[in-house]
Parts: sequence; C-alpha cells; structure tokens
Amino acid sequence: MKPLGPIPPGFAAEDGELVIGGQRASALVARAGSTPLFVYAADRLRARAGELRAAMPERLALHYAMKANPFGPLLQVMAGLVDGFDIASAGELVLARAAGLDPARISFAGPGKRDDELEAAISAGVTLNLESEGEADRALAIAARLGLVPRLAIRVNPDFDLKGSGMKMGGGAKPFGIDAERVPALARRLIASGADWRGFHIFAGSQALDAAAIATTQAQTLDLAARLSEDSGAPLPHCNLGGGFGIPYFPGDEPLDVQAVGRALGERFDALPAVLAETRFCIELGRYLVGEAGVYLTRIVDRKVSHGETYLITDGGLHHQLAASGNFGTVVRRNYPVAIATRFGAAVEEEANVVGCLCTPLDRLADKGGFPRADVGDLVAVFCAGAYGATASPAQFLGHGPAVELLV
Repeated sequence: MKPLGPIPPGFAAEDGELVIGGQRASALVARAGSTPLFVYAADRLRARAGELRAAMPERLALHYAMKANPFGPLLQVMAGLVDGFDIASAGELVLARAAGLDPARISFAGPGKRDDELEAAISAGVTLNLESEGEADRALAIAARLGLVPRLAIRVNPDFDLKGSGMKMGGGAKPFGIDAERVPALARRLIASGADWRGFHIFAGSQALDAAAIATTQAQTLDLAARLSEDSGAPLPHCNLGGGFGIPYFPGDEPLDVQAVGRALGERFDALPAVLAETRFCIELGRYLVGEAGVYLTRIVDRKVSHGETYLITDGGLHHQLAASGNFGTVVRRNYPVAIATRFGAAVEEEANVVGCLCTPLDRLADKGGFPRADVGDLVAVFCAGAYGATASPAQFLGHGPAVELLV
C-alpha cells in the first residue's frame, strides 16, 4: 500500500461525509448538478490570508498571482483580502476586470507579451514587469503612440535561485526577466523616458517548504534590490520579492513555517540600507493562498478487479487534475491527498487505485492507496485542488470538457 498525501487540516466529517465550507459533499454535487466539480471554500481563503498577514511584517503588502486560480467569484473574495494582483496574460486582465478588480492594483509579468497585450495593459494603467530590453522598447513606442505614460517595472533574473523550490525561476540562463547586470542601464533609460517608474520584480522560485531557504532567498533579493537601485541612480519605489511559499502535496511533506519566514523578513526590514528606506515591498503568492481551499469531487462510475488489483473508476481525471495524476508521467509517482468523500474518516479496508475516465494509463488519481470500501456512486475527493487545477489541466483532452466550479 502506498501512502497518500496529507489532507490539509480543518476538514471534518458530518455523518461520515466530507464537509466543505459548511456543506456536505453530496449536497454540493446536487447544487452543481453533476460531477466532476471543483469546490473552493471562502472561509479557508480568509483564514489563510489572515494567518499570513499575522505572520508577515506589517510593511509587507500581499499580492495574489492569478495564474493559480482565476475563477471569477474567487477573485472577488481575494479582492478584499490582498493588496494587489499579478497577471500573466491579456486574457487574465480581461478576467480580472470582469471580476471588478482595479487595474491600478494589477501588475503583468511573463515573457513573450504581444503588442496587443502591451497596449491593453498600458491603456488600462496596469504595471508592466518588463522581461527584456526589446519588450521595453515596444512598450515605450506603444505608450508614445497612445499618448500615455506607461507604468513600468523591470523583472530581474537574479544570479541565485530558491533552494529546494519546485520550479526555479532565477539563476543562470532563463527566459524570465533581464539578467541582473543589465538592469541598471535599462532602469536609467526608462526613468529618462518619463515613464512612471515602478521598480523591480525579483522571483527566484516556487513551491518551497523550507522556511530557511525562503528567508535566505528573501535576504539575497533585498541585497540585490539595494545594489541595483544604487547602480540605477534613483530611489526604488516598489519591489516585488516574489513568492515561493509551498503547500504539502505528498507523503512526508511538512507545512511551511510562515512564522519563521516572517520573523526573518522582519529582522531584515529593520536593518534596510538607506536606498531602500522608502521602498514599498510585496510578496506574490498563488497556491499558498488558494491551494488548500479547493477540493475536486468526482464520482465512482465503475469498480473492477484486474489481476487482483482493485480499480475505482471515476468520471473525472487528469483532464481536470493533471498535477495529481503525475503531470503526464513522473519518474517516481507520489500520491496526492485523496479520500472517499462519502466515507470520510472511515477506517481503511482495502488497497485500491483511483483512476479517471480517460483512455490512457496515465489517468490515475491515486496509486495503490489505502481506502475504506467504496462502490459505484461514492464520491472521491482530491485535496489541494484550489490552485493549478481547472485552468492548468487539459480540460478538452479526449473531449470530456471542463468541470463545474463552485465557491462556497
């Protein structure tokens, strides 16, 4: 039997059934009208934001990275919980504006911004995090044509990365940002152009659970921001310190100690060099804010035994939960937190594989996990589904289409 990932704290059972946002899983399915569906609990969003605010220095602003989950009702809740939003496409800008978000609170990062995306952002008053000198040239030319003053920052490719991160966004050759040694010259040019100079965006990595590694990276980021600001010859109005805060997905993962991160950052803020004395700082988080607030519910449509192994076949799968399935194949497959929602908390009775409805052996939500006896009609819950699920999975693969999404 292979261990399952840790279910986030706070989920409870009512009469043997998983409760999400105060409602039973079966009631949520009835409300949605079908399975599969994603359920996002607003109370858990508020609790996570509150815990983070309490742990971080008061000076630090909090931004939400929309790429984690751009569901409109969720964005509306987040608007009251965070200070800003970070987008990565003009499509996300459309979603942000549809949710009523103020463009002045939005910044736009990502390599390969098209001219129409630059124009949309400049016209709306969004801050552009420039990823290259060429992108800077295009943004300035578009702003001149429109007769507008663009809000411009530079995304820096730092000469370090976040140790232990799931994805390294800095250090060495990267498609993201401008190599640190070239940043001061571009900053001086942007300031001389009359643009609204917004500062630096420095993102070194993501999905880290090591508080010491995050604290070290934040210290390096502050040192780099000070050096680049000095070399640019101008005050630094704003600095996005990136994110990198991870959540436990797999057996053996331990939650990030955010209090330790906050204490270390607070100590660094108390000893900032003069060049950063007036700088406004933020962190940019996605999965840490919303990941554990989401649950993916899918119904068992068949139960079968093959060569002695039990298979629970669901109407969902990797087309909605690509990461839980192993991202189209991993060298060592580890299980996400998965449970039988309609028998939540019941004792383990059998070893079973939870698989989806797609015609591929990669469509597997749990591999030889320990579960209570489950049958056709029971609901399976995949936890940590609030981030990089619905919009980061191939929903159109094999024609099954997207899942329903609910905020409760």
